[in-house]
Amino acid sequence: MKPLTEQEIRAAFVNCTKGEARRLSVPRDLAELPWDDLDYLGWRDPQAPDRAYLVAELDDAGPTALVLRANGSAAVGQTRRSMCSVCLTTHSGGVSLMVAPKAGRAGQQGNSVGAYLCSDLACSLYLRGKRDAGVGARLHETITLEEKIRRTVTNLAAFVAKVTS
Repeated sequence: MKPLTEQEIRAAFVNCTKGEARRLSVPRDLAELPWDDLDYLGWRDPQAPDRAYLVAELDDAGPTALVLRANGSAAVGQTRRSMCSVCLTTHSGGVSLMVAPKAGRAGQQGNSVGAYLCSDLACSLYLRGKRDAGVGARLHETITLEEKIRRTVTNLAAFVAKVTS
């Protein structure tokens, strides 16, 4: 992913108002992010833990950003493993249902789309082994890293398409 500026990120939101995009919290450390290892940029809002944001560059049209609402924190002592629908990493309590209002009139009418995503939105880093999700988090596969990345981007593109359609 190419590095993005705060202004580019704010201008890319498709499922909130321009005023909401101006007020939302953008990571302060954009210059230090591992852009070469990111298939998309995702972060949780430190002031509102149930809010998350995702920015993806899926075509030549430029970045598309989504406002997400995450479900509440996992139950204490949760041992059930869940799988991220984007990167296929399994976590014990590290996957959240993220719900995005649809773009346009459908979103204004309250329609939304949900997906189970890594709670910290670090799919790209789990995929590349830069972040550890624990024992058994990544299933052994015989496909290459490039194929895993393509699959992850395809899964993400399908989610973004559901939000923007």
